[in-house]
Formats: sequence, C-alpha cells, structure tokens
Amino acid sequence: MRTVHSLKELRTILRGYRRQGKTIGLVPTMGNLHEGHISLVRKAAEAADVVVTSIFVNPMQFGAGEDLDTYPRTLTEDQEQLEAAGNTLVFAPGVEEVYPEGLARQTQVVVPEVSDGHCGASRPGHFEGVATVVTMLLNMVQPDVAVFGEKDFQQLAVIRKLARDLMLPVEIVGAPTIREDDGLAKSSRNGYLTPSERKIAPVVYQTLQTTARELTGGRSDFQTLEEEARNRLAEAGLRPDYFNIVNSQTLKPATTEDTDITLLVAAFLGSTRLIDNLSVSR
Repeated sequence: MRTVHSLKELRTILRGYRRQGKTIGLVPTMGNLHEGHISLVRKAAEAADVVVTSIFVNPMQFGAGEDLDTYPRTLTEDQEQLEAAGNTLVFAPGVEEVYPEGLARQTQVVVPEVSDGHCGASRPGHFEGVATVVTMLLNMVQPDVAVFGEKDFQQLAVIRKLARDLMLPVEIVGAPTIREDDGLAKSSRNGYLTPSERKIAPVVYQTLQTTARELTGGRSDFQTLEEEARNRLAEAGLRPDYFNIVNSQTLKPATTEDTDITLLVAAFLGSTRLIDNLSVSR
C-alpha cells in the first residue's frame, strides 16, 4: 500500500492502473478510522480492482465553534488499518493542496433541497463544504465507484444528487451502518464521550427502534411520534437537536401515503453530537 500527498502523484499512479484496465474505487474519509470506515474499504474492494482511501479533515464543512482543531488526526494508525484491510492507495493531501487559493476564493457546490433541514438546518454551510470536497475528490480520483456510509443518511442523499445532477460517471454506493454490540453507531466522535456518557449513548438507537416499531404497528401520527422520541432522549440525559420522520427519497416530512420512511436523529450528549437513522417500510 502506498500513501501520497499530492494530486500530481495521485494522478500519475492512477493513470498506470487505468492503462492496465483496472477499475478504481474511492472511499472518502476524514481519518481517525474505525470498523465502520474499514467496512467501506472492503465494500469498495468487492466492486473495484484498486481502492483509494482519502484522508482529509475538510475545513470547509466545519462551522464556527465546531471541532475542526481538535478532530483527531491519526494517519499512522489509519494506514495500519487500511493496509490490513487490503486498501491499495491512501491519498492524504494537506489543506493547501486541496484549497491552494484558500477557502474564501474556492468555488463551492450547492445541492438544493436535500441539503435543507435536519443537519443542514443545524449546521449552516456544512453540506456545501461536504458537496464541494466530495466533488473535488471525485474529479481528482475519477473512480468507477465511490462508497459512503449510510449512517450519514442525509450526506449520502446529497452526494447521490450531486453525482446525478452533475452527470458524474461514477456509481455511488451506500454501505450499512456498523454498530457496537449495544447498538451505538460507530463514529469517530464517539471517542469524545466520557465513560458515563458512553453508557447513555445507546438510547439513541433504542429510540429509533421504538419509533420504528410504532410505525410498523400502524401509527401514522408522525408529529406526535417525533415529540415522544425527543422526550425519550431528553429523559435519558441527551439534548435533542432533531428527530424527524421523513420520506426516504426526498427527506421531506413523511405523509400517510409514504411506504419507505426514514427516521433521522441528532442529539447532543455532553458536548458530543450523535447522529443516526433507521429506515422502515410500511
């Protein structure tokens, strides 16, 4: 496995693979990898001959007061995990390589509608940062397939729409959420939780499961179900950001006519913001 830091070297290596007729898969990450990320690498390896994992903590998707400066940078440990997983190439550029003219002068990609609401409402500018850097990575690597985790459900919807709208020649693949034994979705930010908070954190997934059972049992009073879920989270010691029941395709509020529904949740536990989702067919 090789690690490169420049776009020029990346393209030179990938050009060689293409000449050999090899297909290329991309897994964009911000590093501090865990089992969830590694599952994306393995899924990419099933779909492509060569797997490129990018490691880049993207400043454009962090808002004021968020954890850009403290976000863990663990390149050496990440490289060890990726090599064990059969990754081919690591692309770990610096900020100046990705944004040579600075953030203020960078062209941005805006994905309408699916970026609105949910995390888009709570983190203004976040999805513009995500959409911009993902578009750039797709152009840098020019993969045949790119794999993203379903844990970030709205992010995946944003990326699918931008690839479709911009007619990018890449297949966007979603991979199932990887969970701890108690149901907590694996996330790099779980490391911020204190031991006592970690014991509480599984309530997020438990609340999703409870609401899903109510829906499959026939309830359609969505606003009441959302309120009940937020109350359940608050009673457990979390500070709900949102709990929304939406159409799985449009991410707009679900109606009684919808058959594919997704529950989206974000809540703070101490200073840590946890997100998760669960899809339901009715």
